[in-house]
Amino acid sequence: MTKKGQLEVFNLNRLMKDQEEYTNFIVSEVNDHALRIAVINGEFHWHKHEDCDELFYVLEGELFIDLENHETVSLKPGEMFTIPANTMHRTRSNERTVNICFEKTTNDITGSNS
Repeated sequence: MTKKGQLEVFNLNRLMKDQEEYTNFIVSEVNDHALRIAVINGEFHWHKHEDCDELFYVLEGELFIDLENHETVSLKPGEMFTIPANTMHRTRSNERTVNICFEKTTNDITGSNS
C-alpha cells in the first residue's frame, strides 16, 4: 500500500496559496507519522493529545500557542516548537497563518479537552 505523499512532489506554498478558511490535512506520511499543513486565522479550541507529541513549523504569518501554564509561544516563519504529549494547548493567530505539523498519523487533530 502506498502512503499519502510518497513518490509525489508538493510545493507547500502553492498548495496553500489561495486558501483563506481554516483547513488542516495530511500532505505526506512518513513511517507512522504525518506531515500536515494548516491555515488558521483565529482561534482553535483548548485541547491535548494524550499519546502524541506535536511539532509546529510556521511557513507564513505568526502562530501563537497558548499553554496550560499561562505561557504563550509566538512562532514566525522559519520557527518551530514541539508540544509534548498530554499538554493542554490551543493555537491561534491574528492573521492568515500557514504552518506544518508533524505528528503520528493516528493522532486525532481535534484532541481531548479534558
